[in-house]
Amino acid sequence: MQLTMLKSKIHMATLTGTELYYQGSIAIDQDLMDAAGMLPNEQVHVLNVNNGSRLVTYTIAGERGSGIIELNGPAAHLGETGDQVVIISYAQMGEEEAAAHTPVVVHVDEQNAIRTL
Repeated sequence: MQLTMLKSKIHMATLTGTELYYQGSIAIDQDLMDAAGMLPNEQVHVLNVNNGSRLVTYTIAGERGSGIIELNGPAAHLGETGDQVVIISYAQMGEEEAAAHTPVVVHVDEQNAIRTL
């Protein structure tokens, strides 16, 4: 049996912008993606703490060290600059692997700098 488990999350990141006229995605600072073990084009769920919206999209690597967290395309309607979001990735794994798995949680500050892993 395969289980869908939390692989990693970037917890309480701050949206730095939105770009409506862009292909749908979320741009994330490459340093944050690396810390969370997320890859470009990986499916993620984005939970907006401010308005309660939840969306499924894919990642685009943003400039390293920029702190960028930007909703693009139609997803731009689901957030505003300054909103706090949780970005979640999942992985499929067998029961034994799932039992031993520990997800990566990246905590960030208001500027999206890594506080703790």
